[in-house]
Amino acid sequence: MEYINLGKTGLKVSRLCLGCMTYGTPQWREWVLDEETSRPFIKSALEAGINFFDTANLYSRGVSEEVLGRALRDFAQRDEVVIATKVFFDYGDKPNQSGLSRKAIMQCIDDSLRRLGTDYVDLYQIHRWDDSTPIEETLDALNDVVRAGKARYLGASKMYAWQFAKALFTADLRGWTRFVSMQNHYNLVSRDDESEMIPLCRDQGIGIIPYSPMARGFLAGNRTRDKKGETTRSTSDELAYRHYYRDADFDVVDRVVALANRRGLKPTQIALAWLLHQPGVTAPIIGASKPHHLPEAVAALDIKLSDEERKYLEEPYVPHPVLERS
Repeated sequence: MEYINLGKTGLKVSRLCLGCMTYGTPQWREWVLDEETSRPFIKSALEAGINFFDTANLYSRGVSEEVLGRALRDFAQRDEVVIATKVFFDYGDKPNQSGLSRKAIMQCIDDSLRRLGTDYVDLYQIHRWDDSTPIEETLDALNDVVRAGKARYLGASKMYAWQFAKALFTADLRGWTRFVSMQNHYNLVSRDDESEMIPLCRDQGIGIIPYSPMARGFLAGNRTRDKKGETTRSTSDELAYRHYYRDADFDVVDRVVALANRRGLKPTQIALAWLLHQPGVTAPIIGASKPHHLPEAVAALDIKLSDEERKYLEEPYVPHPVLERS
């Protein structure tokens, strides 16, 4: 396993991060694995040298945090792992149980720590931008979370580049803790962030930890233009249909499959290797729900793509219409 600094910080994270949205309870999403089925994947990730784990209070309505916390307590030492979680989405149906107000943040960090069974998280991330709360209030509260020792670093997730720039500028202006990472939506069929967000992160020394490197399974090459796929997730993931499934997206996948066949590799490995080659990318957040997923992802770390191969993969891409920040 390779390790790399998260942005300009001294924090060392594995070159791959295990995303834990897949682990929790199928009562939340039918493709989610229950705790008994989830634990071997977390253990295997640790055995492969992965020390970076990402979850959120949203995932399985908090059960993902509970599953991850128990597994890490059983399989690792706390100082050996980097735990990241997030705040923003509804965790209840009452006022103030969502968003990025001071009240919500202070309640959510304590709830996440309780579910994870730890005194602190290494990376506390805002899951989205909150239009209803001044960014000054959010940043002030997050700064207090760090000062209280409940989080070591702060990160952000999918938003517009101007919003992220405003947050970084405001934190610097007020002397508050600034964000050190951006968890953005970035893969071979979703490259719109190359125009503004990624150059901003590279300029500011922000670690880029993309989610959906496989485009929610779309880049595996097992979806066709006339049907959704065979897996539970592929037949029920409405968000994937909104993000992908355009003709140009399938053109990209066709090239991923063709190159994988030429190289004797899996399409997922080609897609992940491409992402690992992108300047500024720190640690893609991978999912694993089948035994072969983790070893294949780890093997992708050793795959080198030539300039010609990367150009071949990139040529068919057509930017997508702007969707809401989902």
